[in-house]
Amino acid sequence: MIRVLLADDQALVRAGFAALLDAQDDIEVLGQAGDGAQAVHMTRADKPDVVLMDIRMPVLDGLEATRQIVADPSLAAVRVVILTTFELDEYVFEALRAGASGFLVKHTEPVELIRAVRVVGAGDALLSPGVTRRLIAEFADRAKPAPEPTSLAALTDRERELTALAAAGLSNDEIAAQLFLSSATVKTHVNRAMTKLGARDRAQLVVIAYEAGLVRPGWTS
Repeated sequence: MIRVLLADDQALVRAGFAALLDAQDDIEVLGQAGDGAQAVHMTRADKPDVVLMDIRMPVLDGLEATRQIVADPSLAAVRVVILTTFELDEYVFEALRAGASGFLVKHTEPVELIRAVRVVGAGDALLSPGVTRRLIAEFADRAKPAPEPTSLAALTDRERELTALAAAGLSNDEIAAQLFLSSATVKTHVNRAMTKLGARDRAQLVVIAYEAGLVRPGWTS
């Protein structure tokens, strides 16, 4: 059972998402928060698997709420998915940088919302095949500098190569086919790179790759 917390300041949005998710046999909505501060409090109390977090809320916005959740060691297993009205949104980029596992636009199809919850609930990052990379490419160059510049020195040459391909939007299977490796080998190298770079998941790895200069906006189409 995937346990979900909904955080949005619009009651109708929360009610609609809750009805849709609770109708699934493998998803349970634990609760609903109307602002970011309440979302952080409820996440610490209930420890959901997934938090669907609106980016713009009163009291505490979704970006700061995400930062607080990600920074709490006791919530390491919690995954945050950002809900946004606009795909290319600087606040969403900052949330991914902080450790969110992906984002969804609010007008997404119901089947995509359910799929997203299941993907993130299984521990994977929600990287839509072009949207997330476009978002990162849009804001990586002009974002505020990261608090601590990331060094890639700890990575092996193979790990650097695979991290760059992952940041370019390729899946493990696509990387494996391009480099004539097994998907399991690619997954192992990418996971090791994430561990060395302190990335919570693949979404944050992509942000780190851009910020460290391993890939640059415009290098891939």
